[in-house]
Amino acid sequence: MSGYPVWLIIAALAVGTFLIRFSFIGLTGNRPLPPALLRYLRYTPFAVLPALVAPMLAWPAATDGTADPARLLAALATVLVGWRSKSLLFAILAGLVVFYGAAALGL
Repeated sequence: MSGYPVWLIIAALAVGTFLIRFSFIGLTGNRPLPPALLRYLRYTPFAVLPALVAPMLAWPAATDGTADPARLLAALATVLVGWRSKSLLFAILAGLVVFYGAAALGL
């Protein structure tokens, strides 16, 4: 297979990505967004982080094929600290500390 079709696909995906983003930013950039949409957009960072981490916990075969106790402990610590402190930064830091601590202990 030559390199031409691959670059054509990459260019088409780049144009598609640009058009999707432009539809939100370029077409509505100078107008205020509706309050209902702004209310929902506040929760985007809190929805993205679990979506990135959940496949490693719920379906370990998708990542490396093994269930890792260090990951499970870190996820539990992250949820507990986030729930109690209501701070995303403290939750992430607690998860990192527990993960690296458990990995250092060989779990």
